[in-house]
Amino acid sequence: MLISVLIVFVSLSLMASLCAMRWRRWVMRLEEERQLHAQERQMLLQFMHSFVEAIGEGVGREEMFRRVVHSAVISTGALSACVFELRGQELVAVAVEGLFPPQGHLPKGTNMQISTRSRFIEGILRAQRIAVGQGIVGSVAATGNGVLLADASTDPRIVPMEDPALATRSFMAVPIRFQKRLIAVLAIANPADSVPFNQNDYSLALSIGEQAGLAIHNIDLMEAQLERNKMDVDLALASSIQSMLLPKHMPRCPSLDMAALYLPAQKVGGDLYDVFIIDENRVGVAIADVSGKGVPASLLMAICQSNLRHLARSGISPARVLSDLNSIMREEMRRDMFVTMLYAIVDIAESCVTIARAGHELPILLRKGADGDMEPVFVESDGMALGMAGEKLFDRVVEEKTIPFDKGEILVFYTDGITETSNQQGAQYGSLRLMESIKELRSHTAQHINHTIFDRVVYFSEGRGQGDDVTMLTIKHI
Repeated sequence: MLISVLIVFVSLSLMASLCAMRWRRWVMRLEEERQLHAQERQMLLQFMHSFVEAIGEGVGREEMFRRVVHSAVISTGALSACVFELRGQELVAVAVEGLFPPQGHLPKGTNMQISTRSRFIEGILRAQRIAVGQGIVGSVAATGNGVLLADASTDPRIVPMEDPALATRSFMAVPIRFQKRLIAVLAIANPADSVPFNQNDYSLALSIGEQAGLAIHNIDLMEAQLERNKMDVDLALASSIQSMLLPKHMPRCPSLDMAALYLPAQKVGGDLYDVFIIDENRVGVAIADVSGKGVPASLLMAICQSNLRHLARSGISPARVLSDLNSIMREEMRRDMFVTMLYAIVDIAESCVTIARAGHELPILLRKGADGDMEPVFVESDGMALGMAGEKLFDRVVEEKTIPFDKGEILVFYTDGITETSNQQGAQYGSLRLMESIKELRSHTAQHINHTIFDRVVYFSEGRGQGDDVTMLTIKHI
């Protein structure tokens, strides 16, 4: 009986000891896992802090990608890592650390010196182009899903290398993306301790990819904002220069009531107008429309205006001015740009106006009809836009016309921003409405005519907004 009790006691003691050992091991395992998670969390916080610092320092994409591969190597204990940036439908290596295995076969006869091996391999990687869907890196880009190869030697997608230092033993590749937009692929190869990558390493790599995607997105936003700010400064400068070039006041001329309305569709425009005294009896008047909008159009407009004034002040005929201007501007203009222009000389002593047109809208003259009533008519003349043809063809086409311009009559120059404004139904304001408005407003000042017509154009557009530069130049012979 005593022996039986001793046996039971010993058995219980052994079981208690075994349970205690298992408990201690379980507690130790939990502690190890806790420490491992704490280490991973600390590493994640460290490279997140590194990314935030990088953004604060204003680093660009290239430097951020370098920090990504460095963080990947340090946190996973890998020998090498590489970031492949998505460019169109191809992936290009943009940051490498360590001796990362090339993703394609090396050229035959390649012989690398130990001292230059890393730099040579980096050059090979940067020269390679990986199509989306090609190999492991390409498949990650195509699917958006990461890949963990604990034993990479058995995967057919791994390119075999003769050099043992370039052999891929264990491999991970994860996407770098923001929301659904793929930015790059982060690839990590070969643990330094020769122990294959495990699920914890893979989870850490995924976290790095997610944080890197957010960091790159923020860098892109900052660069875009800086570019917008720079563009705003450039536009403000161009707008200021343009406003300096346009006449601030009409020249004093007792016989003429002159007014201009200029409203660019953007901060800077491609329309041009100018009014200047040639001599005591003659006034030069010009209006032009440069193809396109924005800064390029405004720069071309400035060049055009400076040349126009230089030529016009010599007092030569309007046709000769346009011809000389065409010869000059052809050398200054891109092939896809041109300038329509109308230049006129108003002769007060002779009560006439001489007009030449380079493809611009036909001017409108409100004149006295045979019955004594005022009627609007087009002043027609041939001509082609500046910069479209050489001197011989341009001179053959351009036509100069002299017409009476008597007291009480009104001459209106304008750009197509007036007549081509459309409403919700697609109908344009057109020349007939413009003519009727000029006739109706004939008793008002030139300035009142311009502003009232513009108000009517805005009302006609039914809130569609200004799609093109608007310029009007009205001259009343009083």
